Amino acid sequence: MKFLHRLLLPLLMAGAIFAGVLPAQAQTTTTPPKVLALYDQTSGTPWDKMGYAYAIMLRNLLGHFDAQVDMMPVQQYTAGKVEGYNATFYLGALYDAPIPAAFLQDAVTTSKTVVWFKYNLWQLAWNPAYNFTATKGIQLNGLRGLNEAPSAANPKPGFFDTVKYKNLDFVKYYDWDAARNQVNADPDIGWTAIADPAKASMVVPVANPKTGETAPYVVRSGNFWYVADLPFSFIGPRDRYLVFSDLLYDMLNVPAPTVHKALIRLEDVGAMVSVDAMKKLSDYLKSKNIPFSIAVIPRYVDGLGAYNGGVRQEVHLSQATNLRTALNYARQRGAEIVMHGFTHQYGTMKNPHTGVSGDDYEFWNIVDNQPFPEDSTSWVYGRLIQGLNDLKAHGYNPVAWEAPHYHTSAIAARTAPSLFSTTYQRVVYYTADKPNFFASAGKDFSVGQFYPYVIRKDYYGQYVLPENLGNIEYDISTIDPTSNYNYTADDLILNAKYAKAVRGGFASFFFHPFWLEPNLGTPGFEDFKKTIEGITALGFTWVAPSTLAKR
Repeated sequence: MKFLHRLLLPLLMAGAIFAGVLPAQAQTTTTPPKVLALYDQTSGTPWDKMGYAYAIMLRNLLGHFDAQVDMMPVQQYTAGKVEGYNATFYLGALYDAPIPAAFLQDAVTTSKTVVWFKYNLWQLAWNPAYNFTATKGIQLNGLRGLNEAPSAANPKPGFFDTVKYKNLDFVKYYDWDAARNQVNADPDIGWTAIADPAKASMVVPVANPKTGETAPYVVRSGNFWYVADLPFSFIGPRDRYLVFSDLLYDMLNVPAPTVHKALIRLEDVGAMVSVDAMKKLSDYLKSKNIPFSIAVIPRYVDGLGAYNGGVRQEVHLSQATNLRTALNYARQRGAEIVMHGFTHQYGTMKNPHTGVSGDDYEFWNIVDNQPFPEDSTSWVYGRLIQGLNDLKAHGYNPVAWEAPHYHTSAIAARTAPSLFSTTYQRVVYYTADKPNFFASAGKDFSVGQFYPYVIRKDYYGQYVLPENLGNIEYDISTIDPTSNYNYTADDLILNAKYAKAVRGGFASFFFHPFWLEPNLGTPGFEDFKKTIEGITALGFTWVAPSTLAKR
């Protein structure tokens, strides 16, 4: 059996620490906010849809707050539009993209909340017509990026990469591909200073460890906020993305929860699962009174006979004695069922590994990075309903849906809510339902996003329960070349510590039962227990997915 790890979703290329005092806040409201998300859209460049991709990610986070979100290119903005919204967010993703004078004027004069990200603030701050610095007390000095170009002698020259918040150092990702002389990072920040402390304050600082400098990462002047970069690029579990996710409570002026919840899911459980491993995990969780869920693959298919001597093998749930035994035992100990694909593979294609359930993608051609030819609402619905009917026929009623490898087509993601009120996963989003990733200009983008809290409605209409910590992995490349890195219990516990910086933030992870199999020689069970105990010690409360599911 192939032991595949699940990588984190793709990074997008495409007391708190305060310096100064925040202006007094108005009384919070429980009315869902109405939000305008503006993004750059020019024409004729490969980056035309990048701003839209960031807007999708912002719109998703706003879904946690039940916000009504309208998205539009800033170039289509008309005077006074901000007055119809509680808050307007402008995502400055394209350098020097033209901004209508109407928005520049409204941004500096409206009494409604305006949040500006990264680029193009100079069109407002350096134009004397808007009197920005005198009015807002914020001085824009320009942009700061890498301290110098990377080289073989100095591959990490440094930049403002450490956002300091709630006594934690949140990072900005950096990598340099020496062979291609290519920087994989988003080092630019808008470099500001507080010109008038009576009008503006630094909410969150960012540090440049190589130079010893500190600059504002988030500044605020009354209803005007400026975020020095776009916290949606290259996101990870200890990233400044979490800082922004938490600050949304303040930006939207909504009450924040104080309880931190935790979720654990046993992953990729199909016909070939070890009953002994499942019983051991179920007994441990029951002994700790921890509710849990099981991601079940209803039908096992080995389309190419990769593990069956070259002969195709298919095992229906009615034939899957081990699986049903494990599920029945676990349910008696508090387990809930999550449907994890139908077959979790695609036909007789290596997509990309073996064509075996649990190994491969089902609703996305990962080899060619495009939807399958038959991708449609009816095709997706047909597969989902088969899996759902198989489970229900044997008395298993799933509380949520989870996409294989968290990756489906846009059409598949939009179809899932017609059968499942709740999804439980990370999600990949596209800037088109039938994306073209290969055009030289105006190409489409895909973005992977995880969540620190429940998203009540995402861009695809899904109600999303979070998985945000990752999963334990071991380097067993001598057995399986695709399992070639370590991700430890300590990593997950540290991720949970960062997740707790978000008000109401979750600690949610999954675990593959196969790590308990003796032939692998890993300390899987001990590390599983260590992770559970470490998250518990941080003060998280373990909950069942059904208690969070959409009503």
